[in-house]
Amino acid sequence: MRVAEDTWSREAGKWDHLRYLRISKVLGTEKERIEALNRPADIYVINRENTEWLVNYYGRKWPFDLVIVDELSSFKSPKARRFRALRKVRPLIKRIVGLTGTPAPNGLIDLWAQVYLLDQGERLGKTITGYRERYFVPDKRNRTTIFSWAPKPGAEEAIHKKLSDLCISMRAEDWLELPERIDNLVMVKLPPKAWMQYEQLERDLLLPLAGGDVVANTAAGLSNKLLQMSNGAVYDENGTAKVFHNAKLEALDDIIEAAGGKPVLVFYAYRHDLARLKDHLAGLGPRTLESSADIEDWNAGRIPVLLAHPGSAGHGLNLQDGGNIIVWFGMTWNLEFYMQAVKRLHRQGQKNSVIVHHLVAEGTIDEDVMAALGSKARTQDALLEAVKARIERLGGGQAVRGGQERFKYNSQAS
Repeated sequence: MRVAEDTWSREAGKWDHLRYLRISKVLGTEKERIEALNRPADIYVINRENTEWLVNYYGRKWPFDLVIVDELSSFKSPKARRFRALRKVRPLIKRIVGLTGTPAPNGLIDLWAQVYLLDQGERLGKTITGYRERYFVPDKRNRTTIFSWAPKPGAEEAIHKKLSDLCISMRAEDWLELPERIDNLVMVKLPPKAWMQYEQLERDLLLPLAGGDVVANTAAGLSNKLLQMSNGAVYDENGTAKVFHNAKLEALDDIIEAAGGKPVLVFYAYRHDLARLKDHLAGLGPRTLESSADIEDWNAGRIPVLLAHPGSAGHGLNLQDGGNIIVWFGMTWNLEFYMQAVKRLHRQGQKNSVIVHHLVAEGTIDEDVMAALGSKARTQDALLEAVKARIERLGGGQAVRGGQERFKYNSQAS
């Protein structure tokens, strides 16, 4: 919504050759959206969440000859309603353009739906099933249930060749004078008591607490709880946030002080992170990224600390005018979120070197996340492997469920 409301119209105003184009924002209530569609314009901008509504509104009377899909990777799921909706009217579209910086965040399997919208199945096949059978073999599975797919030998080269006449890959650094990006690893040591509690949860999958226990009985659940605890708080079985330490908040204080008054963009992971950050930084007047006004104030230098979640601020927003310092307070397994979030500052128009600080709790799962992001490993595979390695290191015999698949680990085998 924020991209549709702010970014595209703001960008159009920066270019002389676009000054005469009329832009209508198809946003708001249904009545407001209909009024915007009936308004004479050259370009109509709508948020992707309303794709299905737009298709149903026009049906076979689809009026747009050119469709541009920003962040095409958000249409990567063949089961998603937005993909199925756009697929209905695809034969009525004369030309379609897709833009994305992360076309295959979880592997080549993500390409099929995106490419189908471009060529209606001409290159990768008419169905996702045929695409999988042609280029992939089952990877992780539990009897008849397949959780992931691995490319066959030579599949990557074959797919790239199929798409060579359809897709153009342009690296910003090859065409633009981008400033340097400096990655800084800030190792944070947990207090002794918090470290003992972290190890207990990792070992026993259970941390008894007054008022509600912390329980982790799945691979994803354990990873989630350990990441929360690394940040300083964790939700118990009743959904109440229990605080364990302020080590990352103290490390953030040092970074903000060293910034010498320069604006700082902080990415958080959980709601309790946001609550603690707001409370801890109250004296600095932090703001959360919620509206176009927040974007405008940030780019004007009126916000000293901007708090944002990578899931909502990771795509399309132009924040490069407001600062050059990023802090990852809470790490994410999602490579797409991570790459896109950093690009909010490290992009065309940025005038200074971009410094990306990563607050990593020493000895915790934070380190595994950093390793996975560095190797560009697939999100779910990296998560499961990291949890498996941790349980094996502890020598336990616990069983951890990953999705619908159940894994048993001991010191001898997995």
